[in-house]
Amino acid sequence: MEINQPQINLPAKQVAEFAAALQANAPDYDVGVSEEALQRLTAYYQIINTWNPRLHLVAPCSAAEFARRHILESLLLLRHLPTGARIVDIGSGAGLPTIPCLITREDLSAVLIESAKRKAIFLREALALVGKTGVTEVIAQRFQDLAPSAAQFVTARAVERFAQILPRLIDWAPRPSTLLLFGGSELTGTFKALGLRYEEMLIPNSERRFLYIIQRDE
Repeated sequence: MEINQPQINLPAKQVAEFAAALQANAPDYDVGVSEEALQRLTAYYQIINTWNPRLHLVAPCSAAEFARRHILESLLLLRHLPTGARIVDIGSGAGLPTIPCLITREDLSAVLIESAKRKAIFLREALALVGKTGVTEVIAQRFQDLAPSAAQFVTARAVERFAQILPRLIDWAPRPSTLLLFGGSELTGTFKALGLRYEEMLIPNSERRFLYIIQRDE
C-alpha cells in the first residue's frame, strides 16, 4: 500500500521550541538526551507532523507539549529496560513509546505490532529515517492473531478500548516477561480483577496518568 505524503517543512521556530523543551524538561523525567539523540528525536517529531494530518497519529499539540507528553513520557521506560532488552509494542501507532527509546538507547531492539496498515507504513518510514530498521520488525496485524513474540518486555500506550483489550493482552504476553503499560487509574480495577500484582509510577507533570509495571512469570 502506497501513501503519497506531502512534504512539510516545519517552521524553524517550532522545531527549535521542540528541541528546547526536550532539553529543559528532561531532568523532570530523570532521562538524558545526547546531541545525536536530540537530532534524531527532532527528525522523528518532524515526520510525525508530516504524516499526522492524514493518519491522525497523535492529537494536535504544541511542540513543547509533544516533547513532554510524548517523547519524555516514552523515555520513562528506559529505567526498566536492562542492556540488550527486546520490546514488543502493542498498537504502536505513532511509534510511542518505543521509537524514542530505540533512538536514545543503541542496545535495544523491538517488534512493533500495528493492525492499521497505513500506520504500519508510517512506522517503517519513521524507523528508516532515524536509522533503526536493523533492530526492529513491524507487523501489520492484531496481536490477538499472532503467537507471542520472543521479547522480555511488552508495552502499550494509547490503545483504543484498552480496559477491554487488557485481559487478552495479559494472557497473550510471553512468559516470563514484564509489561510496561501507560494508562489512567481506571486500569487498576482490571488488574485487581485479574489477580495481578503491579507497581505504579505517577507520570511527571500529571495527576492521573501512570506507568504500570506488571511481572508475568507464570
